[in-house]
Amino acid sequence: MRVQSLLGSALLFVSFSCHPASAAPEAPKKIQASKIILIGDSTVAVQGGWGSSFCAEHVTSFAACVNLARGGRSSGSYIAEGSWELALNEARTPGYVNRWVLIQFGHNDQPGKPGRSTDLATEFPANLRRYVTEARAVGAKPILVTPLTRRQFKDGKVQNTLIPWADAVKRVAKEMKVPVIDLNALSSSAVEAMGSTAANEFAQRPPSPEVAAAAATGTTIEAPKETNDRPPANNAKAADPSLPPLAQPKLSFDYTHLGRKGADYFAAMVTAELATQVPEMRPLLIVDQR
Repeated sequence: MRVQSLLGSALLFVSFSCHPASAAPEAPKKIQASKIILIGDSTVAVQGGWGSSFCAEHVTSFAACVNLARGGRSSGSYIAEGSWELALNEARTPGYVNRWVLIQFGHNDQPGKPGRSTDLATEFPANLRRYVTEARAVGAKPILVTPLTRRQFKDGKVQNTLIPWADAVKRVAKEMKVPVIDLNALSSSAVEAMGSTAANEFAQRPPSPEVAAAAATGTTIEAPKETNDRPPANNAKAADPSLPPLAQPKLSFDYTHLGRKGADYFAAMVTAELATQVPEMRPLLIVDQR
């Protein structure tokens, strides 16, 4: 019996010697998250722009995506109203490995926008330089985006009136060594290739019969103002008079703003170009492979 007892003790010793106590569990790895901030006008904002689709469908869960674009704003009025300071505060938030700011203006900087227009030769590029400089000052990485094309046609050709503003954006990008997404050129080429009838599908509501007929000829006509006698699109509820205009679903047809199909299309376009022009962002981007 004593021999068996000694033998059992020896085996127990050997067992413990061969299997030391388990090490303490490893501390969880620190999340390496980044933030992407969008600023611009209605062609980037929710209810009319590509930004909502971009944030919802094209960034991974390791990127916080904040869409601070505001409808009706120019490069100047966005600063004057305080929206740029809000964006800078988002960029100042600690804890993120990288913070990128995508900047797209031009539509409301054009002449004929009371209280918003900026001078193309002086104010507009100066505002862009300010965005770049102040974004960098808080540790963010600016990316300039040329303005999304409008979808107006004449004789089968897109009437791209935003080219001078796109050129100004590219000049500032080159001057300040900032990545640039030439959305204007990409979107204009794509829209022209698909034609005016297909391009009308990117709007928030279907065109009127008159507008659709004109598009079929390759020359668009001015879209009539939306009226209350047209039924809401997609069985949407009627507007709630107790809510402010910005809280109402924006359901209209025009050649500038985007419905879901248009937002998805151009968000995928921006994402693919970001993956190429800003390789550092690629691990955070979900690029449409279709």
